[in-house]
Amino acid sequence: MRSFDYVKLEEKSWDTDILNLVGKIHECKGRQDLFIRQKPIELDRLIEIAKIQSTEASNKIEGIVTTGTRMKQLFEEKTTPRNRDEDEIMGYRDVLNTIHESNEYIPIRPSYILQLHRDLLKRTGLSYGGHFKNVQNYINETKADGTVVTRFEPVTPYDTPEAVENLCNAYEQASANEKIDPLILIPTFICDFLCIHPFNDGNGRMSRLLTLLLLYKNGYSVGKYISIEKQIEKTKDRYYDTLEEADTGWHEEKNDSTPFIRYMLQVILACYIEFEERVGLMTERENGSTAYDIVKRYTEEKIGKFTGAEVVAHCPSIGRSSVLAALKKLTEEGAVIREGSGRSTYYVRADGEKLSAKV
Repeated sequence: MRSFDYVKLEEKSWDTDILNLVGKIHECKGRQDLFIRQKPIELDRLIEIAKIQSTEASNKIEGIVTTGTRMKQLFEEKTTPRNRDEDEIMGYRDVLNTIHESNEYIPIRPSYILQLHRDLLKRTGLSYGGHFKNVQNYINETKADGTVVTRFEPVTPYDTPEAVENLCNAYEQASANEKIDPLILIPTFICDFLCIHPFNDGNGRMSRLLTLLLLYKNGYSVGKYISIEKQIEKTKDRYYDTLEEADTGWHEEKNDSTPFIRYMLQVILACYIEFEERVGLMTERENGSTAYDIVKRYTEEKIGKFTGAEVVAHCPSIGRSSVLAALKKLTEEGAVIREGSGRSTYYVRADGEKLSAKV
């Protein structure tokens, strides 16, 4: 069985871009901590938006979906799940809430990981929720012609409990020694967790929940305000590509997790940058900017298509009706162009539309 020797991470010479990403995240963390201390109440709206986006995005990666309207109703508890997809979506929300509210009381131990998995699938009634896998699973890839090939064969069911135990012990020891930056250690743990693939179902979702938990436990709370899962969902092709690079030779302990570490650092930094952008728009509101001013600034900096819901999410200091009123005014002024109708409505900058027409 593979050993989880994280001492090797202490001895490794990291590429300059990896070190730069780590340094930038540390800087962003310091700025975020300061803002949280100064303006805790103003951030409540960001928390609720992030919860919905995280739940929606992490399940969407696995092909588990519902409509935006149903998602909002489920979160506001104005309706109940009506199929298995919605049961699984609500299970993710339940575990997400547990991590947000009680992360400091959740140690990185197999028993707790099993309990989180139990809660993830509790609403589905599936018997294997909260249990390690009892059948061999495979990480397959479907080719363009429809053929399926096995890309990676995870740990066997028999060896899984011991592998997860060893993984958790290795993480706890490395974390206690404080010789490896948590931003390096966390993606390495997640990569190894996914190579073990300890459950019959829910491995990807559990890996993203554990990422959030580990970041929390190491003082990186950006996932509370900005959805890490949504950033992964937006770049899921790279997510899978880097995992494939990182697990090559894993069983022989010859793999290199650097590609996945680099990817996750880029994801985390992107979330911090988005947090600062939203805080900047909130600060504008405090400085006397109108809802129209804030929405106009957002649209002026936005490249490509955007929806009203995206503007609402990125302008948390103003309400939905104010956002829509500002968009209506900007449309009437010719600053933005509205396309589609109903749920398919989206906007583009007028100057962007003109540019694309000329090219």
